[in-house]
Amino acid sequence: MNSSLVKQVVIENVLLCKIRGKIAYQSSFSAHDAISLTYVKAYDDPSGKGYQRPVDIRRCNEFSFYLSKGDDALFTPLLLNAASSWEFIAYDKQRPSFGRLVCKAKASLMDGQHRLGGIKRYIQETNSELNVPFVAFHYLDEDEEIQLFNIINTKAKGIGPSLSKYLTRQSDDTSWIATELIVRAESPFYHIGSIVGKRNKGRHITLQNLYRTITYLTKKNNTSGLTKETKLHLSLLYYNTIKELFYSQWIDYKGQRLTHIVCLDALSLAGAELIESCIKDDGKIDYKMITRKVNNLKNVDWSIDGPLKYIKGISGSKALAADLVEQMQIR
Repeated sequence: MNSSLVKQVVIENVLLCKIRGKIAYQSSFSAHDAISLTYVKAYDDPSGKGYQRPVDIRRCNEFSFYLSKGDDALFTPLLLNAASSWEFIAYDKQRPSFGRLVCKAKASLMDGQHRLGGIKRYIQETNSELNVPFVAFHYLDEDEEIQLFNIINTKAKGIGPSLSKYLTRQSDDTSWIATELIVRAESPFYHIGSIVGKRNKGRHITLQNLYRTITYLTKKNNTSGLTKETKLHLSLLYYNTIKELFYSQWIDYKGQRLTHIVCLDALSLAGAELIESCIKDDGKIDYKMITRKVNNLKNVDWSIDGPLKYIKGISGSKALAADLVEQMQIR
């Protein structure tokens, strides 16, 4: 692990603070300085004090692409351990916590390896510069550093795909439709859907589940030109018709399979065929046909111990969808 520098580097406009009793520095430096002032302690280092995984090039490339989106591509600071090699000098006595850092050696990169890899690729490909925020501990011993890395990478919990879909609803039509199906009182999913992805009593369908099933429902080529509002209207009409036809089954999750994900996906796959058949050559939609065709399903047995008892997975959804298409008499 080589932390030496050819010459000292100075970082200006640094804020000194304390994090749980540890002195730390907050500021930003150029992307070139971020690369030249940091090093990685690989897990297989001969010293036995390494811990970083091999870099995943795919993740670096994904972050580089994210940066190409411009000023909206914000990201969290790198986390560093300066190991007493960075000296803080206050600008004046009146502001003892604001000054410059004199970097005499490289700092260990504890968190942000893939961000920095993506930044490196981005500045190389665009021949541009970028400010990179950082938080650097003045000193952590090697065991403290390893322990903090372990906590960051084992205790932190991602937001989950459902909440992620909710956060992208303004830029992604399918996320918006799925969200509206949960938050609108007139939606059949209003009382049984969960935005944050946590299932609880009565709310057994997550936003991620709905996102996937709406993707199935709107996957046909002739629906791609429809507005998100029209797709939402079609979704509400289709699923509400199903709920009205099978009301007792819809609200009985334990005794009926109708709102189990495998069956909802099957209904959406079949619904895609139905909606496609209801769009005329001039682009107009025969909404009444949707209701008529769905009513052909009135004899389907959705009971938990019925003929659908053993269907599972996407293969089961596709097989059931083919049967539903036949029963709806879709040409």
